[in-house]
Amino acid sequence: METYKPFSVVVVPFPFTDASQAKRRPAVVLSTEDFQKQTKHITLLMVTSAKHSQWHGDHKIIDLESAGLHAESIVRQKIFTLDQRIIIDSIGKLALKDKEAVIKYTHRHLKF
Repeated sequence: METYKPFSVVVVPFPFTDASQAKRRPAVVLSTEDFQKQTKHITLLMVTSAKHSQWHGDHKIIDLESAGLHAESIVRQKIFTLDQRIIIDSIGKLALKDKEAVIKYTHRHLKF
């Protein structure tokens, strides 16, 4: 089973099933490749193009090309874990400035 490097941008079905009628949505990989190998699951952050809603910790992606995205998008602090088998594709990775911002916001989100 394929694993994905942290901060890769992958495509997942939404709702989170393998149903053919599901929409394809991008997400940012958080989990390590070792976690993925051990559990066959992957932990992700939501990517959205939502323009009318804003969450604390949203990061507007600066380098859309590196991320493999065509429309303005943000990384949102909605964390979820899925079975790796439903990952549809890997389309890019966050550029360094985007990665650093996501790390900062995620650290603030999970600080304990």
